[in-house]
Amino acid sequence: MKVRLGINPLTWTNDDMPELGAETPLETCLAEAKLAGFAGVELGNKFPRTAAQLRPILDRHGLALVSGWYGSRLLERDVEAEMAEAEPHIALLSALGCTAMVHCEVTGSVHGEKQTPLHHRPVLAAAQWDVLMPRLDEMARRLRDRGLAMAYHHHMGTVIEAESEVDRLMEGTRDVGLLLDTGHLTFAGGDPVRAAQRHAARVVHVHCKDIRAAVMQDVLGRNLSFLDSVLEGVFTVPGDGCVDYPAVFRNLPNYEGWLVVEAEQDPAKAHPLTYARMGHDYLARIT
Repeated sequence: MKVRLGINPLTWTNDDMPELGAETPLETCLAEAKLAGFAGVELGNKFPRTAAQLRPILDRHGLALVSGWYGSRLLERDVEAEMAEAEPHIALLSALGCTAMVHCEVTGSVHGEKQTPLHHRPVLAAAQWDVLMPRLDEMARRLRDRGLAMAYHHHMGTVIEAESEVDRLMEGTRDVGLLLDTGHLTFAGGDPVRAAQRHAARVVHVHCKDIRAAVMQDVLGRNLSFLDSVLEGVFTVPGDGCVDYPAVFRNLPNYEGWLVVEAEQDPAKAHPLTYARMGHDYLARIT
């Protein structure tokens, strides 16, 4: 593996629940990310969205832009319309030297609905798979022409959550890359070690999110929503949970790219700099 270590600002300030870390300025997120040892950051809701504004801020902190989340609605609109919608995001990532775009199909998703249990998330019918996969492939090809790999993010509460759905996506597409998120796959009942082994050649981005196993069993048993599960502390940084990262990485020997610490936690309960350092130092030791 030839990797660089990055972090998502969710450690400090949450995108889906902006009230978490609302008082924390972007400058604090970036300064502490650098202090913890990271070389880059993903986008968050407090980041300027033009290269002219963002580049000097990142340069001042000595950080690269790793990537940024894009939620598509390819089940509702065609690739032409989706590319037009994504254009400002694509332009920003390209201008700042990113090589992958975090991509998730969010039609019908429930991960942002605090009152909706995870088991109410959308499940694709066969006809919907037949629509989604060729559209994802076509968009992936167009992104590649812009210098970006599509890094498909399987995510709790969305149409591609379970390991079997990740497998089906990889089998049914050719140009879509995989963002392997160790925490989301574990939470969905999957095995990130097996997924890494099965799809190593397609992995273009990695989110290192760990799981507190006892909390996971509790929130699943209580049928909580994704956001309430986050508040309960289901996620943590790598090395602080049950994911077997050495085994995951052994199955990605040829991976070259970013390992991104991404662990939604309540910053009032999980001190951001402390956990950022914990995640960085653990990954630095084992890679």
